[in-house]
Amino acid sequence: MTSTPHNFTIESCIDLLDASPSPFHAVAEFGQRLLDAGATELSLGDEWNSTSVDGFRFIRRDGALIAWKTPSTSQAAPDMLLVGAHTDSPCFKLKPSPDIYQHGWNQLSVEVYGGILNNSWLDRDLGLAGRVVSASGETALIRTDAIARIPQLAIHLDRGVNDGLRLDPQTHLTPIWGLNEPSRSVVEHLQDISGLDSVAWWDISLFDTQPAARLGANRELLASGRLDNLVSCWAAVTALCATSPSEQLQVIVLNDHEEVGSASATGAGGPTLEQVLTRIVAARGGTNADLARALSQSMCISADNAHALHPNYPDRHDHSHAPVVNKGPAIKVNVNQRYATSSISAQRYAALCEAAGLQTQVFSSRNNIPCGSTIGPITATRLGIDTIDVGVPQLSMHSARELCGVDDPITLAQSFIACWS
Repeated sequence: MTSTPHNFTIESCIDLLDASPSPFHAVAEFGQRLLDAGATELSLGDEWNSTSVDGFRFIRRDGALIAWKTPSTSQAAPDMLLVGAHTDSPCFKLKPSPDIYQHGWNQLSVEVYGGILNNSWLDRDLGLAGRVVSASGETALIRTDAIARIPQLAIHLDRGVNDGLRLDPQTHLTPIWGLNEPSRSVVEHLQDISGLDSVAWWDISLFDTQPAARLGANRELLASGRLDNLVSCWAAVTALCATSPSEQLQVIVLNDHEEVGSASATGAGGPTLEQVLTRIVAARGGTNADLARALSQSMCISADNAHALHPNYPDRHDHSHAPVVNKGPAIKVNVNQRYATSSISAQRYAALCEAAGLQTQVFSSRNNIPCGSTIGPITATRLGIDTIDVGVPQLSMHSARELCGVDDPITLAQSFIACWS
């Protein structure tokens, strides 16, 4: 069995979840954890050489982070094992003109980000979190306490609501944050808490302010917002901090914008990962041809949560491929390439987990219920790297508050160490 480092606890994961109401906060928290573990931060704008890239290093770009440990060998382009995840989660984001005053209420103009479960956001105490930018280009992270709410219509005014709730995201999901026209606007409020002399632009998410919590008679369950996909990010960072250098280049990439298609500079469809790998190899004396050779012999583990068997909806699962919580990460398979798992990558990951005494499961969706996708197929397409999709089984995916087991995030992290070792 793979040994458990002292920081491989669900409490460490809970602290991360509570500290990360936006991708920017997640990257800030992970950056600090990497620094505390002895990593050195590099800047994308600096010149890199063999001294600067060798060792335990990381870079940050907006809501994305890439970290690595170089191998014990001097080979310019060693084989690689990448672990990829994403920092973003479905939510609401504040629009450029955020103030709405109507019918005596002060409301927030928001846009839906990703595939949210609309009803899960009703009647929750919501905060604002993210990045603000001043007129001069200075940035700051902000986070409020509970400040807004999307109130559900009373049953007396919608007697058929329990026969089927239909919510128009433009008219029914506008949060309330005060009465009448306030003495200050949303932007003025953001400026007050940011410490900046102005706020010109922002990337602000709404988040459920209820902290993560352990549930169940034996506290075997974890409930929180943003489990998809911060538990995978936590597992990747924690494992990289705990693992020892090997003959591989050990890399983690935490992308942003997966929930909206990954097509951005910091998404899996963007160039940042490829640029970083190219620069590492070049700084160690290698060429693009050397990088291509290394990638052809390397592997990427795309980590993103999986659908656990739902006891109230068992008909939505293929029962031969329905993972359950606290029984290990699920290997996700889809022949239409919504997941990038191949027979080769599946065998390699499963064998390494088995050798380490770690359980794995398999997820494949029903033929009449299409599955989602991940950064796996995108990364495989961009890099030409053999890829496997795995994930922690969970319920309530894309809800404002999701549910998984407390053991699976730890097992996922242990599986990364087993693969790197």
